[in-house]
Amino acid sequence: WTHEDLDLIEANEAFAAQAISVNRELGWDTAKVNVNGGAIALGHPVGASGARILTTLLYELQKRDLKKGLATLCIGGGQGIAMCVERL
Repeated sequence: WTHEDLDLIEANEAFAAQAISVNRELGWDTAKVNVNGGAIALGHPVGASGARILTTLLYELQKRDLKKGLATLCIGGGQGIAMCVERL
């Protein structure tokens, strides 16, 4: 998949400057990113962010009858993880 294939993106943005940089660098359509607000607006509960992001993405894909989504999560020390999902 390329970013053009994605219908929605749930990206954990712990800091606004980081979120803006990632969106610009990766060329994401910001209308598809964190459509209900992200970690800055909704909160960033350590240990629950991954579950919150994935659940939000799955429900929003279903609600909007969309197929492909990306969930991303930052990890301490400059690491990260991402998961692509597709509704069948």
